[in-house]
Amino acid sequence: GEQTHGKGQRGRVWEAAPGDNVLMSIVLDPGRTADRQFAFLTAVAVAVADTLLDVYEHWDVRIKWPNDIIVNDKKAGGILIENVLKGGIWTYSVVGLGLNVLQYEFPPSLPHAISLRMAAGKEFSVRELALKIRERILTYTSGEAADVLFDRYNQYIYRRSQKQLFTSGDDAWYATVVMVSSEGLLELQHEDGSLKRYMHGAVVWLW
Repeated sequence: GEQTHGKGQRGRVWEAAPGDNVLMSIVLDPGRTADRQFAFLTAVAVAVADTLLDVYEHWDVRIKWPNDIIVNDKKAGGILIENVLKGGIWTYSVVGLGLNVLQYEFPPSLPHAISLRMAAGKEFSVRELALKIRERILTYTSGEAADVLFDRYNQYIYRRSQKQLFTSGDDAWYATVVMVSSEGLLELQHEDGSLKRYMHGAVVWLW
């Protein structure tokens, strides 16, 4: 129901109003080899996106590479997966999810945040939504449908086939989002026509 030290990607903070949002961690035995970590992430992200469309089919739900949940062009949630490996063996994963559900205002520092209530104009049960997401995550991560889910992940990719502004270092540039590779690299087509792939953290996505 509440968190006091919400954790986001790369040391960022996840802020949420008490009682209004899904704040959840699931500990999972991935049942995969360590080289399948990105396939596991895509299964989790697609599980969340599919659940949201089941709840309210009128949303435009997208996944902003690699694992932000976008609803109607604004950020509604984020996924943070911590994989624990011992001696090269993938022992377990902690899947953390923050999803804005009932919150109806955000601080000025978060101009691109949205809640499901704001996006739909109606309220949802935080507990029921959390249970539905949990069930879908357990289903998607336990099967052998990684390739199918990877294709669906790319169908969900935010701003796919559109130009997007990025930065790397001191430079800012536009590129067209092509797809995400099976290794988790973002493939971009630059304005000179060249195709390049980037690891998470190598480029910064600008709203």
